[in-house]
Amino acid sequence: MKIGFIGTGVMGNAICLNLLKAGHQLWVYNRTKSKTDNLVQKGATWCETPKAVAEQAEVTFSIVGFPQDVEQVYFGENGIFAADITGKYLVDMTTSKPLLAQKIYAEGEKLGAKVLDAPVSGGDLGAKNGTLTIMVGGDQAAYEDLKPVFNDFGKSVHYFGPAGSGQNTKMANQIMIAGTMTGMCEMLVYAKEAGLDLETVLETVGAGSAANWSLSNYGPRILKGDFAPGFFSKHFLKDLRIALDTAKEMNVNLPATEQAEKLYATLVDDKKLGDLGTQGLIKLWWK
Repeated sequence: MKIGFIGTGVMGNAICLNLLKAGHQLWVYNRTKSKTDNLVQKGATWCETPKAVAEQAEVTFSIVGFPQDVEQVYFGENGIFAADITGKYLVDMTTSKPLLAQKIYAEGEKLGAKVLDAPVSGGDLGAKNGTLTIMVGGDQAAYEDLKPVFNDFGKSVHYFGPAGSGQNTKMANQIMIAGTMTGMCEMLVYAKEAGLDLETVLETVGAGSAANWSLSNYGPRILKGDFAPGFFSKHFLKDLRIALDTAKEMNVNLPATEQAEKLYATLVDDKKLGDLGTQGLIKLWWK
């Protein structure tokens, strides 16, 4: 299939490698061109703008940093909507605002395209291993058409309903992760202060009812002093703020998520450590 891909950072680059491995033709764009070099070496074609990507591809994926980046990629002067996208598929995998997903869907439909919002979960390892969880909203027929492509880089793919439903599902996912990340950090802080062997604590806790993905994947990285981003703290803070803003619109109170947002805001905004992985939260306690 002729696939366009916009945004080749930690997640996007790994997804692209799986798409190339599956035999798809690939056109790529990234603001920092060098982040596409390895993909071009493997057969992808570099494009100068998102518009150029969409002109070449049957389906265009995007996964960028923030909602304002999504706006630029789709609605900018050389964005996707500046191309002829009649009959084409557009899939935004950025974790973004449900209302923006609905806006993109409405504009895409007006221009004759089939649009999905399809944020992912699974971090850098899930992207590399092709085992991402993909949460989809938007055009159901388009979802059915693209399921084989989603399966090239995802293990668990589910359709949740109209435009914005994928984003709302990702917000639910991030709310859950917020609790596991804060719980894991405080657990390690407590165990260390109590003089316990932390590796044994991780092994023991991870074998019981407290087992969770954050514990098994990020706990060992913390003990090794590895704070490289499988997922940037600055992006997780963005996600928590979207979740809280959307919850407020629905008159839903999320006090635990509010506290997690405050902790990550301290890490990202106050300590300027937003480029660390989400496991960097432990640095609020440990030097």
